[in-house]
Amino acid sequence: MTAQTSMRSIDAPEPPHAPAVLVVSCEHGGNAVPTTHAHLFEGAHALLATHRGWDPGALELARRIAARFDAPLHASTTTRLLVDLNRSIGHRQLFSGITRSLPAAEREAILEAHYRPHREAIEGEVDARVAAGEQVVHVASHSFTPILDGVERDVDIGWLYDSRRPAEAAFAARWMHAFGRRVPGLRLRRNQPYRGRSDGLASLLRSRHADAAYAGIELEVNQRFFEAGGPRWPEMQGRLVDSLAAALDWPGR
Repeated sequence: MTAQTSMRSIDAPEPPHAPAVLVVSCEHGGNAVPTTHAHLFEGAHALLATHRGWDPGALELARRIAARFDAPLHASTTTRLLVDLNRSIGHRQLFSGITRSLPAAEREAILEAHYRPHREAIEGEVDARVAAGEQVVHVASHSFTPILDGVERDVDIGWLYDSRRPAEAAFAARWMHAFGRRVPGLRLRRNQPYRGRSDGLASLLRSRHADAAYAGIELEVNQRFFEAGGPRWPEMQGRLVDSLAAALDWPGR
């Protein structure tokens, strides 16, 4: 389903209107290993460099979005193989195979040092802004591997959202449609390569805030653009930022 054939929600209820505020996050921005746990990753350098260790390109894009809108950016550069900041406590993928078998006290120490500071900073900012009467658009920047388990994924860029929230769904459609007009021919998808309602930070925040007050969009970009290098990747970042501005009805769009 391409951008040109998947616009059924363009005329759905409007997304949050100006003066909406933008909050940007990046949960898998790097593959750094804390010195306190370096011994666990001896011999795992190749694994750290893969999509299992981080989301290549996601932090670069998050920084560009935040800079364009002068928006707060909450980002982590610690590898997700230590602890996955986009999973709830108790989720089976919160810890990787490297850290899952650690003693409970050590896992708790990881949560205290790396997980809770990131989550609480974003949750606190969104909660405070909504309490102040502001409408929040939260963009979580992610990327995904082009080939998973030997199968090529039929997605270039995905917008993940909760289809049960009309304003959020309409905003995602507006952004995708605006991007598709600027960069035709790409495989643009809704709720692919992952389900927008799956466990994650945005899902938690949706449970706290009404559709009219909070829109959580997880942007998933195929890592092939980052890996190819050259001018196309920065150009695509610029188009994503411009189309986000159009979807937000931001000045200078």
